[in-house]
Amino acid sequence: MADGNPHVGSTLESLLREDGTYEDAKDHAIKSVLAYKLEQAMKAQNLSKAKMAERMETSRSQLDRLLDPENEGVTLHTLKRAAAAVGMRVEVELRQP
Repeated sequence: MADGNPHVGSTLESLLREDGTYEDAKDHAIKSVLAYKLEQAMKAQNLSKAKMAERMETSRSQLDRLLDPENEGVTLHTLKRAAAAVGMRVEVELRQP
């Protein structure tokens, strides 16, 4: 099966690192997971976007940006307010690479 393809047996992570896209892909994945978890918490509590925005004391358009996996420009403060609005908390960890 090793037909000369240099990527046979390599990992997706190593391929992305080689392409120089690993950090962008990782950031996108993190934002997607955060948006998904918030949407799931909203569904579990039958919260509309309007009610969630009200709980966060923000606008519906700001909430839409937060829930948009493509929008990675979300502040920690906004994440904390969103988490608190659904009874959760944000945990941030710094680690060695």
